Amino acid sequence: MAAETAPGAPAIRLGRLRKEFAGAPPVVAVDDVDLDVRAGEFFSMLGPSGSGKTTVLRMIAGFEEPTSGRIELAGQDVTKHQPYDRDVNTVFQDYALFPHMSVAENVEYGLLVKRVSRAERRARVAEALEQVRLGDHGARRPSQLSGGQRQRVALARALVNRPTVLLLDEPLGALDLKLREQMQVELKGIQRDVGITFLFVTHDQEEALTLSDRIAVFNAGRIEQVGTAHEVYESPASAFVAGFVGTSNLLTGEAARAVNRRDGSFAIRPEKLAVAAWGSPAADGLASAEGTLEEVVYGGPVTRFVVTLDAGGRLTALEQNAGTRPDTAALRRGDRVSLRWRPEHVIDVPGAPTPEPSSLGTSPQQFPTR
Repeated sequence: MAAETAPGAPAIRLGRLRKEFAGAPPVVAVDDVDLDVRAGEFFSMLGPSGSGKTTVLRMIAGFEEPTSGRIELAGQDVTKHQPYDRDVNTVFQDYALFPHMSVAENVEYGLLVKRVSRAERRARVAEALEQVRLGDHGARRPSQLSGGQRQRVALARALVNRPTVLLLDEPLGALDLKLREQMQVELKGIQRDVGITFLFVTHDQEEALTLSDRIAVFNAGRIEQVGTAHEVYESPASAFVAGFVGTSNLLTGEAARAVNRRDGSFAIRPEKLAVAAWGSPAADGLASAEGTLEEVVYGGPVTRFVVTLDAGGRLTALEQNAGTRPDTAALRRGDRVSLRWRPEHVIDVPGAPTPEPSSLGTSPQQFPTR
């Protein structure tokens, strides 16, 4: 059985956690990270490749030894413990199922190694397969399953050990888009049903926003921000978070002063911007900026408009294709347009770099939402 979490203790606590890899000079993969993950929450570590998130997960699992710092699980210091001595299990992107074993035998294998009695093994395997919605698939072989079903078998194999914390390292990365979206919904439902702490590593911003109770955004070995999906998306704590989590329009320098009428660095999300034909009347209370339409990109549910501002730089606007507005349906590249937005949708972004004049008003990192 999983160890009980000490009253008031988080499921995971990291204190000044640091990891250096040998080199000249040494490579700092994780740079003095402090983090608390609450018991029972779905917590995601989000960041680009090389940001340190997977190294943190491997240190929690015991696969990597910290250079310095402390790791606690349920209030217990496990920094020096071996992986088998920690009340965690890990699910990887590679399912690593035994092809010659049935689904039930794959799930049972860890209990067999631990010499759990046969009757208890069967009961726990049946419970784990029900938890991942595969109760009637126990006799099948992995080759007879879809990619999503194989991933759920790997999840059941971890859950059968009843860990306090389940670590998931990009577990949906090998699935195609449609199946990945389906598995996101199922994974969140499974976590809610079993009630244990999930620590999820991903580089997919939309996936983190969809699944997480809270998110830690990693960059260059450090945590830039910890918060709910709403907090991280709507109130980014830095220019990096504003640019990495979704697509952001960052205004700095002269462009910010011209458009926002004050100094500082500001961001506004594309879906908060409305595109209007040049000269069309604006509703009271809306801010606006004029420019030239650089690109119109139809994306099925949405259309993306890229506008070069007269004040310098570019802004991207997204419009839902729920209905076609006559004034935007006829817009083409090169047309003069107005952008409108509510002033309260402008986000102050601390620490944003001042760009060169040629790039004023553009986001330093405009990542796609997926």
